[in-house]
Amino acid sequence: MTEAPDISAGIPVALISGGSRGLGLALVDLFLSRDWRVATFSRSSTDAVADRQTSHGERFHWQAADGSDGDELRAATRDVVQRWGRIDALINNAGVGFDGLLTFMREGEIDRVLDVNLRGAILLTQACAKTMIKRGSGSVVNISSVNGVAGHSGVSVYSATKAALDGMTRSLARELGPRNIRVNSVAPGYFASDMVAELDEKATGRIKRRTPLGRFAEPAEIAEAVYFLASEQGSFVSGQVLVVDGGLSC
Repeated sequence: MTEAPDISAGIPVALISGGSRGLGLALVDLFLSRDWRVATFSRSSTDAVADRQTSHGERFHWQAADGSDGDELRAATRDVVQRWGRIDALINNAGVGFDGLLTFMREGEIDRVLDVNLRGAILLTQACAKTMIKRGSGSVVNISSVNGVAGHSGVSVYSATKAALDGMTRSLARELGPRNIRVNSVAPGYFASDMVAELDEKATGRIKRRTPLGRFAEPAEIAEAVYFLASEQGSFVSGQVLVVDGGLSC
């Protein structure tokens, strides 16, 4: 068994769900570049994960876990605490989405979106909050979406989960604030991701025209907003939803 380190060392620890690719991987890279220890999990590993394990050694840890399985989420949390003695920031990034009209969605697709995007985030936050309460500090950042702020056709279930995360953010900020734990959301607009890659040229052009800044975001730009809220830079910000969408929702 790995011995718990001396927590007086003061090196902050971030737990990032779904950090093997996309925005999750951008978050992993940013926190590592700021000298944090970073733990993440996903259903399977990637070459990018293997590269980080090689290049960052003991400061990076990945493990396999299903973001919808409560037992696996609690085990992942325990593993981080046993390994490094603390969790300073939780980033609820893991998420899935199925595009399509609600009337044509299969029940299994609906269940999967609800389980990963909402139920998984709630259970992981519950597990991490217990550890943060014991330490008397911490930060939670939920990755919601501009789709939870403004309605768009074809993403009703996905949007429902993201709006629910924002609701959880506001309530938990009041619940955990007296324990010196901050809770916020970042609601990204469209950025380079698997979801955007599935859009055709006509759709991407329409989105860019409707976005005042005229482009998609880079994952690193979203990650910077998350880092601000997770770190001491945002030390008096709690219960907020920071929309990072290039002006799309204004």
